[in-house]
Amino acid sequence: MKYYPAFLDVNGRDCLVVGGGAVGTRKVRTLLECGARVTVISTAFSPELEELSAAGRVMLKSGPYGARDLEGKFLVIGATDDEELNRRVSEDAARRNMPCNIADRPEACSFILPAIVTRGDLVIAISTSGKSPAFAKYLRRRLQKEFGPEYARFLEIMGAVRRRLLAAEHAPEAHKPLFEALIDGGLVDLIREGEEDKIDALLEKILGPGFRLDALQS
Repeated sequence: MKYYPAFLDVNGRDCLVVGGGAVGTRKVRTLLECGARVTVISTAFSPELEELSAAGRVMLKSGPYGARDLEGKFLVIGATDDEELNRRVSEDAARRNMPCNIADRPEACSFILPAIVTRGDLVIAISTSGKSPAFAKYLRRRLQKEFGPEYARFLEIMGAVRRRLLAAEHAPEAHKPLFEALIDGGLVDLIREGEEDKIDALLEKILGPGFRLDALQS
């Protein structure tokens, strides 16, 4: 199986998780981080899900799953320990051409969930095409050490620079060499070391007067 890599926009979309245990809770957590509206169907729910429900962040539906629960949903994730139920969720979603993930059962999925490393807006996805989730987790641990919080700050700065250049009606094709020069100039290393004066100097050298951290943050 060769998967087509993609990042889904679930912000503001209705998503369904079938299963309220530890695995389902992890799936819910990631969906919420991406802005999804989440409904969870289960006969029992983890304490974390109960807390999220009390805070108004998820909708919990106590009881058995039925195909009608898929109506109006963008995608569904099956996260139960009932193989027959997971199979029904997969088949019901397939009949609706709905994206479906069944935890730890890639053969029943229309999409799989990679191991991820997140640093602010930086998201690194790791997949072994279902061959070895353990190795994907191993790679995630290695990448977590290599990519620290400085990369989140780096993207905040790059995003602010991009917005300012676009506001000044710079041609987008002219941006690429500027961004490459910031990267090659060691901006990430300067952020990691907290060298704000040197960051300002690099920004002004490449982008011109006025491109300083305080101005970009305002």
